[in-house]
This record gives sequence, C-alpha cells and structure tokens, in this order.
Amino acid sequence: MYKEKIIYSSWFTGLLFAFWFLIIPPIIAIVLIIKRNKDLKDFQNILAENNIEEIINNKDNIATIKEELKLLTNKKQQIQEEVEKYKPVTDLLEVKEKISNEINELSDKSEALSRKVNDIQMLIDIEESKHNVTLEIESLNNNKQLIVEEVNNLQEEVILLKDELLMQSFGFTNPKYGFESSEVYQNKLNDIRQEQKQLVKEKRATNHSLDWTIGNDKNKGREFILDTIKLTLRAFNNECDNIINKVKYNNIEASEKRIRKVFDDVNKLTDMQSVTITNQYLNLKIEELYLKYEFEQKKQEEKEEQLEIKERMREEAKALKELEKAKEKVEKEERHFEQAIEKLKKQMEETADNQQSKLIEKLKELEKQLEETKKNKEDVLYRVQNTRAGYVYIISNIGSFGENVFKIGMTRRLEPMDRVKELGDASVPFTFDVHGMIFSEDAPALENALHKAFADRRLNRVNERKEFFRVDLKEIENVVKKNHNKTVEFTKLAEAEEYRKSVQIEKKSLQVV
Repeated sequence: MYKEKIIYSSWFTGLLFAFWFLIIPPIIAIVLIIKRNKDLKDFQNILAENNIEEIINNKDNIATIKEELKLLTNKKQQIQEEVEKYKPVTDLLEVKEKISNEINELSDKSEALSRKVNDIQMLIDIEESKHNVTLEIESLNNNKQLIVEEVNNLQEEVILLKDELLMQSFGFTNPKYGFESSEVYQNKLNDIRQEQKQLVKEKRATNHSLDWTIGNDKNKGREFILDTIKLTLRAFNNECDNIINKVKYNNIEASEKRIRKVFDDVNKLTDMQSVTITNQYLNLKIEELYLKYEFEQKKQEEKEEQLEIKERMREEAKALKELEKAKEKVEKEERHFEQAIEKLKKQMEETADNQQSKLIEKLKELEKQLEETKKNKEDVLYRVQNTRAGYVYIISNIGSFGENVFKIGMTRRLEPMDRVKELGDASVPFTFDVHGMIFSEDAPALENALHKAFADRRLNRVNERKEFFRVDLKEIENVVKKNHNKTVEFTKLAEAEEYRKSVQIEKKSLQVV
C-alpha cells in the first residue's frame, strides 16, 4: 500500500506557498509536488508489473466459484445423509465404500476448491487494496489539479509583479485626459488625492459595520473594526503608491491589473470582519494611476520642449552674434573704402593731368569694392532685420544611420556649415554629408513644409523634434521645388569618406585574419 508522507500533504505544501515572498519556500513546494508525482508514478508501475489488472478481471469469477462450492457442499451433505440411511444394511457395504470413495473425492475436490477460494479471497483483498489505491490516486490527482491551479495563479501574479514579463503590452496608450500642461495634471492629481482623503475621513472608503462586540464589549468591537479599516486602507494605499510611482509606458495596463488584484486580495483578507474597500475608492486610485502616468509624460515633453527652446535660443544667439560681427566688419570696410576714395580724390586734385590715369583706375577699383561692401552690408542688415531668413539644410550620415536617412533642419548662421560641423561632433561616429543647402527668406516655412511632407517617414514617431526621415533624395528635391522658387543644386552621392575608409580597413583586417 502507498502511504502518504507528511511533507507531501496539502497543508504542508500550502504552508510553503504562503511564504511566497521569501522565494525559496515556493520553490521547495514545487520540488515536493514533482517528487510526490514521481513516487505515485513508481507505485503505479509496481502495480502494473504485478498484473493487478488481471486480478481485477477475476472479480467476476468469484461469485461463480462460491456458487459451485455451495452446490458441492450441499451435494456432500446429501450423500452423507444417504450413507446414514444405508448404514444398517450390510449388503450395501460395497455401495457404502463406493460412496465413501466419492465422498473422499468430493472432500479432496472441496479442499481444492477451498484453496481456490482462499486464493480468490486473496485476490479480492488485493482488489480492495487496488480500489483503495485508485481512490487515493484520484485524491492525489485532485490535489495535484488544485496545486497546478495554485501554481498557475502564482505564475500570473509573478507576471504582474515583474515588468520585464509585461513586454507584451509594448506600445503607447491613448491619453485619457490630454491636458495642455503638467500644471493642470498636477492640479487634477491634487484633486483626486484630496477626494480620496475625504472618503477616508468620512469613512466612505470602505464598506463596514461598526456593530461588533468582543467579549460582550461593543466599544472594543468598534475599536477592532476601526483598526481593521485603518490597516486595510494603509496596506492598499502603500501597494497602490508603489505601483503608481513605477508606472511606465510599457506597464500601464499591467499596473491597472495589479491595483485591481491588490484590491481583491485585501478584501479577501478582511472578509471575516466584513470590511471591504469600495469600488469608488478603487476607481480613484486607477484615475490617479493614469493621471500620474500622463503627468510624467507631459513633464518629459515640457522638459524636451524647454531644451529645444534653449537650443534654438543658443542657435539664434550665435546667429545674431555672427550677424552683428559681420555688420561691424562691413561697416568698417565701408568706412575704409570711403576714406580711401576721399583721400584718392584729394590726391587727384593735386596731381597733374598727365599723371592721373593710374589714379583714376585705382579710384574705379575702390568704388567697385565700396559698391560690393555696401551690397554686403545691405544683405547683413536684411538678415539682422528679417529673423526668418536662413538656410535649410539636407544632410546624411550613412555610417551612423544607413542609406536614405536624411536630417532636414534650419540655421540662421551666416556660415551654415558651422552648424553642420557642430552636428557631426563626438555624438555620432562619422561626420555629416551635405546634400542641399538652401537659402530662403522664410526658412522656417520651408523647413515646416518638408517636415509635413514626410511626416509619415519620420524615424522617431514620438518626438517630432527629432528631424530624421527615411526618404529618397529625389522626393526631397521635388518638395523643395514646389515650395522654393529659386534653383537649388543637390548632391546625390554621399561622400562618407571616413565611413567608407573604415569599411575598407575592416575588410582588410578580416582578410588578414
């Protein structure tokens, strides 16, 4: 017979699972379950090797054999009665002897049948043992099913507790609130939390009854229920705060499920005291979860917007500084040429007519240079006054981002290549190649038109301030022609000198290896 060990019992396994937060006890419980199933399987193999099924099949023959034994016993009794009738008859001795022989034969047969009955009785005992084992196996299977269900529930709980197993929820949730600023979110969060505090203060956060008595003392019963409410809400709030503080884009739905599970678990623990958290309080916690998530998202957006604004302000400051320097330079050159021309004219007045031809040529040259300087001055003054004038650049970096990926940006620098060089600093492994540098009187408008045209080809679909697009250069050229009335030359082939040299060096290294 199979005898259950204490360590395999349900209460012992349940006790180990109760300490799931210590990690090791649940592992020991699972190992014991596996060991128990292995022992049962070994016992079943022993039963199969001893032909227990054949024993079970003999059950039906037991009744028949018993009937035969009963008939033989009756027949023996009848013969003995006949012998008793013929005892006084001496001439019937031979018959008596014959009958005695028959009785002896019947006795031998009866003994054989008795032995057979004993054997059958043993089979019956074995069958009963088999039946008991079967019942025990069924009980074990039922326990196994309960344990499997419990393990599945624990695994689901582990899935909810571990963010890395929640990657099935990758993707972004649609904002529930969509407020314009983090300040509005903060105010809404404060309102939600204040509403929660009000529910707790008014004792409407839980369903409960204060009509309890402990040892015929109603005051103690009331205090017990109030303490239970306090502990229940404290446990629920701590769990929810922990979940809400860790909410991210990839676990927002799982976080909601975790809050609902905590809600169910806490209510089960206080079921005997008839204390349960209300659905209204639960819904406020879920609202707080989504508000907190969107609040953090909005704060990050605002932070990035501020960084973008600061970057643009720095860029504008650099451009303005360059323009001011250029303005000072051309004004200085203008004064220089004006003074030189005035000095030359005075010199011409004092010089004889036959010697003035060289001075006239020099005067014409100075006047031409002065005219160019005034033109440059007009351009610089125009750039200073017109804050929308600037360059739209189309650049690529094959070694960093691959083929057909272009950055479309804008700068107001007098020398736009300075901006391109800054973008190709230590943050990327290779320098950028310029495919187009377009001067426009309304550079922001041209940049915006290009961004809108290729919005569905953005590499970063979340942050629109990242100006990288996967698009063919010919398409960019066509959009530029539609939004810019001047001729623009595009460089089709990216030189990517450093990248191509690096690839060649790597190939040579591989050949050597």
